[in-house]
Amino acid sequence: MPTPHIDAVDPEIASLIASEERRQADTLRLIASENYASAAVMEATGSVLTNKYSEGYAGKRYYQGQEHIDAVEKLAISRLKELFGADHVNVQPYSGSPANLAVYLAFCKAGDTIMGMGLPSGGHLTHGWKVSITGKYFNAVQYGVRKDTHRIDFDQVRDLAKEHKPKIIFSGVTAYPRTVEFGTFREIADEVGALLIADIAHISGLVAGGVHPTPVGVADVVTSTTHKTLRGPRGGMIMCKAEHAKAMDRAVFPGLQGGPHNHTTAALAVAAKEALQPSFKSYAAQVVANAKALAESLAERGFTIITGGTDNHMVVADMTPKGLGGKPYAVALEKAGVVCNYNSIPFDPRKPFDPSGIRLGTAAVTSRGLVEADMKQLASWMDDVVGKVDDDAALAKIAADVKALCDGKPAPGLPVGD
Repeated sequence: MPTPHIDAVDPEIASLIASEERRQADTLRLIASENYASAAVMEATGSVLTNKYSEGYAGKRYYQGQEHIDAVEKLAISRLKELFGADHVNVQPYSGSPANLAVYLAFCKAGDTIMGMGLPSGGHLTHGWKVSITGKYFNAVQYGVRKDTHRIDFDQVRDLAKEHKPKIIFSGVTAYPRTVEFGTFREIADEVGALLIADIAHISGLVAGGVHPTPVGVADVVTSTTHKTLRGPRGGMIMCKAEHAKAMDRAVFPGLQGGPHNHTTAALAVAAKEALQPSFKSYAAQVVANAKALAESLAERGFTIITGGTDNHMVVADMTPKGLGGKPYAVALEKAGVVCNYNSIPFDPRKPFDPSGIRLGTAAVTSRGLVEADMKQLASWMDDVVGKVDDDAALAKIAADVKALCDGKPAPGLPVGD
């Protein structure tokens, strides 16, 4: 995108932005937490709304000059309520992690018992993992997956909940490729008198598109990022039942944050409007279809797919049978124009910075129009890389082929010229 003012003021940053734009245009982005925001979303993010400070909520601000800001925030909220069917929405969290921290502030005190999925099983740091503030300030109990299926072990979830009586139970994942059964979590939470929190950061777009069951109305509170499968700006949001609205709003402001990022709120409103269009349902369905096709194609080539497949946008693979660790394989894939992240697998014998697996996501490649046939070609390239991790010339040849595919299916919002 043209950046004449940055070019003039700071050519070093302008050059780095242009290089990153080219990288995003020329590679297949399979990082499950990434996507391509539309040009409209990015324009809103870069608007004059970044100049305005707006502590408080619409109609109850601590600064004057909020007429237009209030209208923007109300639009974002109303569209998200319509999109998800939520009683109450807060669009001010700066990202998904602060949204989760707001839940703890609203309902817990330091030392209270909480439950969440362990990071090695596919959970998130903020669900009580030991290196996170949530694992340091609270008595965190972690559930996991079954050794035989790598699916959530609900017998363990129930047993731990009955034993420890947590204040809240988090249901949510970052590296779990199957449907999250929110109804079962609800039953367990009710059995022990816990609040149920659903973190749908990864699947919010799939929920909005109707291809994953919704936790709205099931969980007491639902948190999410606003990018990933939803294709919005980098931000966070909270949806909750009406009875928890006041507690959640107070936890976000003044509990954790000062003024909201109004440019992000506007971009979220734009993204919500895009997600309300019929085309978004088709997009969400294609994301899942592509993930299934990629998992199947990789399995046909001898890759070990965790849980044997996928129900969402994620595919997790164990590279051990291929004789590789996840990290060196991810590094080689990037040289070949395919960008993913190395990732721990359940019961991984290797360390987190040198794990056995990789995590793939199809949200971004679907945004640029790739379909199931392209997933078969992608799997073929990925298989070729396995035997060429130290052959830079061969990897460069694959990268050229990847770029040719990308040139034919350009990414939305990135008008990069040759």
